[in-house]
Amino acid sequence: MNKVILIGNLTKDPELTTTNSGISVCRFTLAVSRRFVGASGERETDFLNIVAWRSQAENCSKYLKKGSKCAVTGSIQTRSYDAQDGSKRYVTEITADEVEFISTKNDGFGAEKKDDVAELQPIDDDTLPF
Repeated sequence: MNKVILIGNLTKDPELTTTNSGISVCRFTLAVSRRFVGASGERETDFLNIVAWRSQAENCSKYLKKGSKCAVTGSIQTRSYDAQDGSKRYVTEITADEVEFISTKNDGFGAEKKDDVAELQPIDDDTLPF
């Protein structure tokens, strides 16, 4: 079984490209904190490359940005290629089956929401019906 579940934050804006056959591909890096602290006493972070395909790729490109928090389920895949200098390079990526947007660029945490909060008035507890 090859199944991975991750929750983390994007390290930079996602990159949307298209294959020669017109299929959308979105790539981004997810920073995921480890469960335990390291020898230095600080929690270490892994930076994992994520690949999403087709409509999911387009949605990731549209709604995610640097710093967005998302959950990814998928599988680990490795591949290799020959670099221009003739050496063999290996790449490990997470191919996303599902991406859930936990916070996005349109999540309402911008300045307009701060103004709405400033307009709130306190409520007298005696007026509440419960």
